[in-house]
Amino acid sequence: MTALAAVVLALHAGVFLVLGVNLVAFARGRSRALPAPPEPEGGAAAPSPAGVAVSVLVPARNEEDNLRRLLPTLLAQTGVAFEAVVVDDASEDGTWAVLQAHADPRLVPVRGSGPPAGWVGKPHALYQAARRATGRVLVFLDADAELRDERALARLVGRWARHGGAGTALSGLPRYLDRGPAALLTSLVPFAILAALPTPLVPRTKSPGLSAVNGQVWVLGADDYRRLRPHEAVRDEVLEDVMIGRYLKRSGVRLWVEDLSGELAVRMYRSFGEAWAGFRKNAYLLAGGRPAPFAAFFALYTLVWVVPSALALGGAAGLAPPWAAAPLVTLVAVKLGVDRWGRFPLWVSALAPVTLALGAALQLDSAWAHARGRVAWKGRAVGGAEEG
Repeated sequence: MTALAAVVLALHAGVFLVLGVNLVAFARGRSRALPAPPEPEGGAAAPSPAGVAVSVLVPARNEEDNLRRLLPTLLAQTGVAFEAVVVDDASEDGTWAVLQAHADPRLVPVRGSGPPAGWVGKPHALYQAARRATGRVLVFLDADAELRDERALARLVGRWARHGGAGTALSGLPRYLDRGPAALLTSLVPFAILAALPTPLVPRTKSPGLSAVNGQVWVLGADDYRRLRPHEAVRDEVLEDVMIGRYLKRSGVRLWVEDLSGELAVRMYRSFGEAWAGFRKNAYLLAGGRPAPFAAFFALYTLVWVVPSALALGGAAGLAPPWAAAPLVTLVAVKLGVDRWGRFPLWVSALAPVTLALGAALQLDSAWAHARGRVAWKGRAVGGAEEG
């Protein structure tokens, strides 16, 4: 048990290094971010920081509540000429009525009939949106997002332009607004990036494995989009954003991952049960999506994030020296560092061992659901599953 604790501590040291590098890179990225351009006289829309028009593309499947939050923040944007193309992906709620209630010429509602054979819903909805877009910069947003102030869109496009514009893509982490029990699971999203992916290496290496596009927010030039057709390339992928990141990297596009919490906030889930169902559809796929890679990922995850609690219990029971509890301390410290960046409540950090154990249970549940072909989300089968 002593040797096991030493191995876990060594792994945690590597995690601390990655986290530190990412937090420093995020801080530097925010300090270098271009401010939004001055607002033109008379309140008219100015050209974007890249000197081109912007199309904001939003997929919406049963999103009436989220659109009521997003659309006012989107249509309030200033300092950039834009249109918002929102595709109602065959919703079964009042999504279309919410879109029709906004009589703003910048809003382009598209009523879809659902994905055809061979397509997953979200890639097809965004493919439809891109076909309607007229801007030369495409900003992809999830419907559960909201822009944090009236200059956020201009700053977001300005960040993309600062990295060179054409031939580059920008993505990153927003602020997560989930509270209550759902925050336990939502806090794993920034944790997975900040504690595991050295983001400064993403634009500096050619390896598709070191790529990241967060489907909640990303930016790409329209010429690059039409040349590469990323949504057509991943038409049948549930993890379309992960696959798009790898596809863009293989295609020579430089990816940048930054702290976008000043521009965008996301409210992912309203309850713990909804969060569990949402993450269930992705967890197995994120862990490899096949039995052998999943087993390897799950074993490593358990060693790094679940075993420390067992070691601490062993130390408390006198089955191991007291310092065997040290990995539990470093585990909480890592989670606290990520949660402080994300401004999650302190009780979320205090329950770090519980959250990370839930992450392991979620992976197993996701693997079992995929094996049984019983994964569904928003009334649709996921990944070829037969809806139950």
